Amino acid sequence: MKVDGDIKDRGRIKWTAMMLPEHLADLREWHAEDEHTERPELTEWDLAALQEEIEIAHKRKCETLIKTWRDGRIIENQGIIEAIDLHNKAILLADPFGDLRFSIENVISAQCID
Repeated sequence: MKVDGDIKDRGRIKWTAMMLPEHLADLREWHAEDEHTERPELTEWDLAALQEEIEIAHKRKCETLIKTWRDGRIIENQGIIEAIDLHNKAILLADPFGDLRFSIENVISAQCID
C-alpha cells in the first residue's frame, strides 16, 4: 500500500484541474528540464581508461555495465560485449532480451561486473 504516492497524486490531480493549459505546458517543460542530464565531458585519460575497460570486457567475455548518454539521458545497459565494430564505431552487447547495438561515441562508462 503506497500512501505517499496516493496523497501526492490526489494533490496533483486537484491542482491540475484548476490550471490553465499554458501553465500545464510550462510545468511539463519544467519537468522535462529536471530530467535532462548534460553530457559528461571525458578527458583523454577518461577515454583511454574507457577504451581499455571495453577491450578487457570484450576479451574476457564478462558481464559488463555500459552507460551511454543520448538525448539528455544516461542509459545503463548490461550484458556481454559480443563485438566491437570499428568500421561503424559501434558495440554489440548481448543481454538476456536480445542484442543491443549502440554507437561508441555515446558511451560514457564501462565496467566489468564479474
